[in-house]
Amino acid sequence: MPKMQAEEVRRTADLLVEQIHRLSERPLRFMEVCGTHTVAIFRAGIRQILPPEIELVSGPGCPVCVTPNQYLDTAIAYSRQQDVIIATFGDMLRVPGSSSSLQREKAEGADVRIVYSPLDAVAMAQAHPDRKVIFLAVGFETTAPTAAAAVLSAQKAGLKNFFVLSAHKLVPPALAALLQAPETKVDGFLLPGHVSAIIGIDAPYRFLTEQFHTPAVVAGFEPLEILRSVFMLLRQVQEGVPRLENAYGKVVRTDGNPVARKVLYSVYETAAAEWRGIGSLPGSGLAVKESYQAFDAVVQLPVTVEKTREPVGCRCGEVLRGVTTPANCPLFGKLCTPDHPVGSCMVSVEGSCAAWYKYGSGRWQL
Repeated sequence: MPKMQAEEVRRTADLLVEQIHRLSERPLRFMEVCGTHTVAIFRAGIRQILPPEIELVSGPGCPVCVTPNQYLDTAIAYSRQQDVIIATFGDMLRVPGSSSSLQREKAEGADVRIVYSPLDAVAMAQAHPDRKVIFLAVGFETTAPTAAAAVLSAQKAGLKNFFVLSAHKLVPPALAALLQAPETKVDGFLLPGHVSAIIGIDAPYRFLTEQFHTPAVVAGFEPLEILRSVFMLLRQVQEGVPRLENAYGKVVRTDGNPVARKVLYSVYETAAAEWRGIGSLPGSGLAVKESYQAFDAVVQLPVTVEKTREPVGCRCGEVLRGVTTPANCPLFGKLCTPDHPVGSCMVSVEGSCAAWYKYGSGRWQL
């Protein structure tokens, strides 16, 4: 970064921090919904420079973290079948299920392969016509259109051996559930930039201000963008007028990405979904439409799944609801570490526990 540019960034950051301190008159809790925000906040040391009145808490914005054990158990059950290839993004490998993980099953001979795009799984199905390829479709509105595009591609290619196991989830219903829960105390939201780039701003988030009178700002991921978003939330609180504001205008449009949504809803429809730590929420998930159920693993490939069990002592669910922090979990940093994760929040790079472990040294007791 050129010297003048760096100096300008520093001056802007100093000004924002000064204004944030000036406006901070009472304790406030702002939730960064996106797991990428959590990592960015830790990496930039933003918590350390905010006034003590401002608490940033993580929300249910890590798709791997909110995926329930039952889904992992189902994926593991499929992986144990001889004619199945599991295609998955890498961060799903180490997430513990009730009694195993995909990584352990792979070590014991299961054919579990990492892909970088759902279309990689389609190509895999084309290359192995004698095998069933099941893509683990996990993610929010950001990645769901790519999974839908993979189904359309498989249909066009006439594939009979490509399937998706859907655990896609929609962010707005989860925020509504949090605000309805008495134990969740949130004074404002840093809304996810990537998700908002798909769904837009006004229609999907209007309930935050109209029903719950909660300030909300769509935030970018650079330190200055995050600081500016915190300042905007504080300004709304001070003025007493909750609004939906967009601090990531270079990426997020008011109407989002209609083309991506058209692809998404050509294959999927909204349905109830189970969230780790939150429970079943109506209209918060995406199920494969009946017209595309030839590609739905649950419909086409019945499998016996073990009884789901939750890890004893793990407080991942409470962390995802913003009720507690990783430091308050008795397993954190002791029995639960990145090398030996007990809960999903310690696995994904976007997980709150993983971020606290990697970047939060020396501040765990704050």
